[in-house]
Amino acid sequence: MIGMGTLPPVIALAGWTMVMWLWMYATRIPAINAAQVVPDELGRDPTVTLDAILPPQVQWKAHNYNHLHEAPTVFYAVAIVLAIIGQGDGLNAQIAWAYVVLRVIHSLVQVTANRVMARFAVFALSTLCLMALVGRAALQMI
Repeated sequence: MIGMGTLPPVIALAGWTMVMWLWMYATRIPAINAAQVVPDELGRDPTVTLDAILPPQVQWKAHNYNHLHEAPTVFYAVAIVLAIIGQGDGLNAQIAWAYVVLRVIHSLVQVTANRVMARFAVFALSTLCLMALVGRAALQMI
């Protein structure tokens, strides 16, 4: 399908988000059980948080899962717009794939070593890709 090259990266990032969901719960549920957390207490007392109870390495996965619902929402929108207007192929598809690869790298850095400056560098590069996609989409709309 002509102009739809940005859609496979959309599906890839959505799939990666589901991988992170599985990874998050595969580590979080055992940690919650080990800490003997009473889930209802979390809802009643705002001072009791999983960040305060669970090991940081467990929470890194949850934080990353949340991050995959922030800036990537702009990616999904602009990539789909580019596909709809027939401009999702070529350089736009390449930039979209670069964005996805950088977001996966960001996830892996965050959920393993969680080196903040490394994460920031990868996040900044991915944001430049996102800015390029938004700019290129905007130029098509003029």
